[in-house]
Amino acid sequence: MAASMYCLRTVVHGCRRHFVKPPGFGIPSTYSKTNWGALRFYVIPPGVKRPAKKLKEEKPKVMITQEEIEERRRDTIQFKPYGFTAWKPSDDVYVARYYPKQAIRPEIAVEMLKTIQRLDFTCPEQALYLQLKLDMKLEKKKKVDPFVGYVLFPFPFVKELNTVLVFTEKAEEIEAAKNNGAAFVGGAELIPEILNDDVQADFYIATPEILPKLNLLKNKLRKKFPKNKRGSVGNDIANMIKLFENCYEYIVEEECIIRIKIATLDMPVEHIMANMHTLIKDVSRHKPVDLGPFVVTAILSSDTSESLFIELKNFLPQEPAKSEEN
Repeated sequence: MAASMYCLRTVVHGCRRHFVKPPGFGIPSTYSKTNWGALRFYVIPPGVKRPAKKLKEEKPKVMITQEEIEERRRDTIQFKPYGFTAWKPSDDVYVARYYPKQAIRPEIAVEMLKTIQRLDFTCPEQALYLQLKLDMKLEKKKKVDPFVGYVLFPFPFVKELNTVLVFTEKAEEIEAAKNNGAAFVGGAELIPEILNDDVQADFYIATPEILPKLNLLKNKLRKKFPKNKRGSVGNDIANMIKLFENCYEYIVEEECIIRIKIATLDMPVEHIMANMHTLIKDVSRHKPVDLGPFVVTAILSSDTSESLFIELKNFLPQEPAKSEEN
């Protein structure tokens, strides 16, 4: 009897739910069965427009270029550099991205790299690289064109000389090239051998007379093709061979970056510093001194170490003092 009354009460309760439900609406699952009668549904009367929401006027965002950010960060008068917390951290433990990179004295940076090499038990003869970032701006919105340079380090670190190929057709120039150590000497007959990769060299130099006959090699040699701007075209074959046999080539990449091997880590600190000074001096001559420093930042690193920012004030050429006229 009790079971029958329980079933009847359940059925009646379900019927009551159907009677109370307003027509045309579904029962939300979030409401219980007992409080359904207290729900009310309100709608906007027909013909009445809902007021439009007032949208806030968004100010256009001003985009700042990376060059403008770097220009603002050079202003040392400000309390803190643009986008950073302070000029220098006040503690030994800090988050590096909140502070500008701290420049290290070059000789200290070299000693740090040597210490890292000893602690990591890596090869002591590994390469040491210097990366320079250049300010290519000139006056009147002009820029320095990307260039290729050749530098003779006072303390060379490569044991083998560069191979040089000389293009010439004169008998006396061919004899001079062979006497001065050219690996290959010849005229237009060398073109098929170069196209077939039978003859390869580190540098290619030529005399002005034979240069029009070498147009077939432009796509093959590309950056190594003899050009006047690179100093690989001329009549002084002896000095040209001497230069390219011992020189180190550097190229401006990504519009303002130079990265070149300047020494090996096992060399004395004095030799590394001399090579570094020679490179920066040679690069700086491509821009007038009165238009500001050409080299902006310098990063020193090895094959197995992190990169270290170094100071440049002792390497950059100084503008000569102007004498005051009475």
